[in-house]
Amino acid sequence: MARYEFKLPDIGEGIAEAEIVAWHVKVGDAVAEDQQLADMMTDKATVEMESPVAGKVIEVAGAVGDMIPIGSVLVVIETEGAAAPETKATEAEEPVADGLVPEEGVPEIESPLPLAGGEEPRSGERGGPVKVETGPPPAPPASGRGEAHVQASPAVRQRARDLGIDLGRVKYAGDRVRHADLDAWLLYNGGGVAHGPGPKRQDEDVKVVGLRRKIAENMQEAKRRIPHFTLVEEYDVTALEETRAMMNADRGANPKLTMLPFLITALCKTLPDFPQINARYDDETNVIHRSGAVHMGMATQTDNGLSVAVIRGAEGRDVWNLAGEILRLAEATRTGKAAREELSGSTFTISSLGPWGGISSTPVINRPEVAILAVNKVKEMPVVVGDGELEIRKMMNLSISCDHRVVDGWDAALFMQALKGVIENPLRLLSMR
Repeated sequence: MARYEFKLPDIGEGIAEAEIVAWHVKVGDAVAEDQQLADMMTDKATVEMESPVAGKVIEVAGAVGDMIPIGSVLVVIETEGAAAPETKATEAEEPVADGLVPEEGVPEIESPLPLAGGEEPRSGERGGPVKVETGPPPAPPASGRGEAHVQASPAVRQRARDLGIDLGRVKYAGDRVRHADLDAWLLYNGGGVAHGPGPKRQDEDVKVVGLRRKIAENMQEAKRRIPHFTLVEEYDVTALEETRAMMNADRGANPKLTMLPFLITALCKTLPDFPQINARYDDETNVIHRSGAVHMGMATQTDNGLSVAVIRGAEGRDVWNLAGEILRLAEATRTGKAAREELSGSTFTISSLGPWGGISSTPVINRPEVAILAVNKVKEMPVVVGDGELEIRKMMNLSISCDHRVVDGWDAALFMQALKGVIENPLRLLSMR
């Protein structure tokens, strides 16, 4: 027997340590080569660690929530024969967080918190964590293989364990098992779920670690340090929805337009007249940086929590370009491939619950920004038009939360009225200025 020490590799971010967010093995377990050992959390990135050797686990370092220094021993494995030389991990892809929401409707995803926008959801579009290869690449996925060789995100693996499903029995398309594949398995196999009012869940304690811990800390700090106020305004988007449908009918090779590119365009046309809103506040030095460019933050829901992807220079893009960039950033964020600079530096953030959005909301500011806009669902309503005539119109509420240290209520009210003038006039919205 030989002792193999698997050390936490340098993930390529220049970080000194990573947090254990999940263990997939314990002392005494037999592990196969390439089997998943643990999930480690760096700065908004979940990284899967896989065993480069087969053997028996005899030591593990720390518990979920513990920080492990780069280069220190993570797992000790007892192997057959002479000790294997340590394998240097290949450089990981740029890690990122997995969105707000969601996100939780520009790209259509299955999350109850979709990416902002308002389109109908589409199942099976969820991404998983970044994977660092520490051995030979795994064989292509196929149904019927052992569970250890099936690719799946930590959230999917945990759900499968909770439901008592062997991932090796689940049929799936693409490169990994997703939540939609588990749903399909339960539909056709019953999954042992009782019929009737619903299965009873056991009490459980869930430790807050990884991205969820970072989200909790950021939200707590934002609410503690920023005196929020929220203003809700009603918008008639009937003409805008007609314009969107017309452009989609003749879009050719362009991506499908959702509501989000139009709203971002409207914001970019309005924000230059309200520089105190397109700003970042450094409350340590008491300096407000008013940005000339609009770096639009886009709240995105991922398997592990909410993340904000950033559309750089949004003011210089048309709706078609924005639609493509939204799709690219959403996919990169959900699959863990967005670069670090694509997840920081926003000057204003837009968030949406898509078709699940309520009639109003009170979004929390993405500190150190000073404002955030929440998009609520579009709803057909009777509206008084003209000389007291009733007409069915498509209406939508937008909610803006502002930092009252920087933005006055008067500023927010004027901004929302100016935005209304652009959104309700598609010709003005789509004009060059």
